[in-house]
Amino acid sequence: MEIIYEDNHLMAVNKNCHEIVQGDKTGDIPLMDMLKSCLKEKYDKPGNVFVGLIHRLDRPVTGVVFFAKTSKALYRMNEKFRLGEVKKKYWAIVKHRPPAPEGELVHWIVRDEAKNKSFAYDVETPNAKKAILRYRLAAASEHYYLLEIDLKTGRHHQIRCQLAKIGCPIKGDLKYGSERSNPDGGISLHARSISFIHPVSRQPVTVDAALPEDNLWKSLTESISSSEK
Repeated sequence: MEIIYEDNHLMAVNKNCHEIVQGDKTGDIPLMDMLKSCLKEKYDKPGNVFVGLIHRLDRPVTGVVFFAKTSKALYRMNEKFRLGEVKKKYWAIVKHRPPAPEGELVHWIVRDEAKNKSFAYDVETPNAKKAILRYRLAAASEHYYLLEIDLKTGRHHQIRCQLAKIGCPIKGDLKYGSERSNPDGGISLHARSISFIHPVSRQPVTVDAALPEDNLWKSLTESISSSEK
């Protein structure tokens, strides 16, 4: 567990593809429980330790994920996410060039809970939720393309589902059309940064998460200027 930000109210972790944010049917220890144990030991806290879930990342996704250390911070951060006051930047590696160098994707997403999969439609559909993201082609190699994504809404498997809809499934994402899995079992989607105004101090906060140790990530991002990193 790599903690990349901490103050009196918030903590952020750079999640790897094997970690889960909250408990699931696998029985694996989630990051929430790991953080509770970490805080209890680090600060020698008696009794229960509060760690609140602010948002989630899918298990095969890497990158920055925030947790609250106080109930006040949890409530205020939940409101920020609800109101769209949190900027979330993702990087994704895809095999196929997108139809345009940049653009906005707007779809209607329906979640199939039995299959744990979402489906994107071009028109409004019963039980669907509107999903919006902006992307731009940030770099390219002979076989792969790096997309930078500005996520506007937070739907189930949104980025994975929307990119697959335009013919650009994320590398390693078998569920959404990738031809083969990644060696580590993850997918090439990384929550690169989160920015917001701190819920208590009111100061701007931006937290970046270092990329996985992977030669493809390295080669694609070498062509991006240091200011964009």
